[in-house]
Amino acid sequence: MLIYAKQPINYIIKHYPERIKTLYLAKEVEKKEYSRLMKMNFEVKRIPSDAAGKMCKNASHQGILAEVDDFRLHDYQSFLNRDFVLVLSGLTDIGNIGAIVRTAYALGVDAVIACGVKKLPFEAILRTSTGALYDMPFALEQNVHDVMNDLKMSKFTTYGADMGGTDIRDVEVKPKRALFLGSEGDGLSARVSSKLDEVVSIKMLHEFDSLNVSVAGAILMDRMR
Repeated sequence: MLIYAKQPINYIIKHYPERIKTLYLAKEVEKKEYSRLMKMNFEVKRIPSDAAGKMCKNASHQGILAEVDDFRLHDYQSFLNRDFVLVLSGLTDIGNIGAIVRTAYALGVDAVIACGVKKLPFEAILRTSTGALYDMPFALEQNVHDVMNDLKMSKFTTYGADMGGTDIRDVEVKPKRALFLGSEGDGLSARVSSKLDEVVSIKMLHEFDSLNVSVAGAILMDRMR
């Protein structure tokens, strides 16, 4: 996979240098930093800026790109013995997914399951999560109802985010829990919502349509810790 931009690559250099195959530098770096990179167990190549632009289809690469190991998906059933699982039902916005993965890792979520999509661009998610995707066990499963049934059979209490739900501050969250977040436009489907153990919401002081799903997810994850 090809990723680019300083934050995700610096994170991977620091925490997962063994996953880097080739590091591409399209800008000058300090001599001390270049010497440090050259001593690491991956290839370092200097390339022209226009070549870097072609590699990432003219995205903002900030002068640094890296070819890294492919991301390895988990089987979601390996998460059934965990305590706190996040389920993304129909989410497709890569920026939101990356932000959610980063927050989930920071707040102690044990694993993430993406449902309702056949595939995801993990290069982009690795970048938008600032590298945190490598830290977060992540599974892809098309059928959200199979996931919910397996979670319930494994004694998870299932919670889902919806503006009409109970204020999360008034909910006694169970120790073994799964939080379901719906798609950016439509939220959770009625069929999914009807099978949840509890629908929860974030009560706001000022009237507004809704919060961005990654922001709402962050608030709920924090209050469900």
